[in-house]
Amino acid sequence: MLQKSLYSLMLMDDVVREIDRLALQQNTNRSNFINQILAEYVSLMTPEKRIGNIFKNIEALINECGLGIVPHVVPNQMTMSLKSSLEYKYRPTIRYEVALYRIPDGNAIGELSVVFRTQSPALIRAMTEFFRLWTRLESIYKQGEGIRYALYEGKFTRTIQASPDRNHTNEEIGNHISSYIQLFDRLLKGYVSGEYGPQELERIYLEYFNKGAGLI
Repeated sequence: MLQKSLYSLMLMDDVVREIDRLALQQNTNRSNFINQILAEYVSLMTPEKRIGNIFKNIEALINECGLGIVPHVVPNQMTMSLKSSLEYKYRPTIRYEVALYRIPDGNAIGELSVVFRTQSPALIRAMTEFFRLWTRLESIYKQGEGIRYALYEGKFTRTIQASPDRNHTNEEIGNHISSYIQLFDRLLKGYVSGEYGPQELERIYLEYFNKGAGLI
């Protein structure tokens, strides 16, 4: 676990001004930016760098998938977002938020949130039904993994899990999160549009699960 401590450094004023300017461009602060520079110099992977690499991988894979999901990554943030339009009248937008923890919380390495805003009672009902069906499916096929769920008004959340018994690469984590979001988005759109019913949802989910794609 990488811990942080307070150190005193003597730096030239001109150097500090340039550091502050670049830190602002990178959406971070002086301490974090200096920490990143020093970590790169000594070839040390910081949690922020690791999370940034995972987000870049997710962004690239989502852009390649051609499903109409639009990713948005802000440098040096612990959260990235993705937007998608439902195949429903007025094409309401949903937003996925992927938050990754600096330090894992047990098996949980982060959290996926699905945020939606609509005034349509029918759409709210359909999405609520889908979230409950999804939770039931995972409680059956991913039993014992300790996944935590929550459903609020306009928001569904689920922890992102990673088995502690192996060292997952940044690429593996990014690939699995990307695949999971693509599957979730496809089935959510299909359910609210009436294309998929509960049995079809389970069949497609099982295809995904049986391919060994269930890292998260």
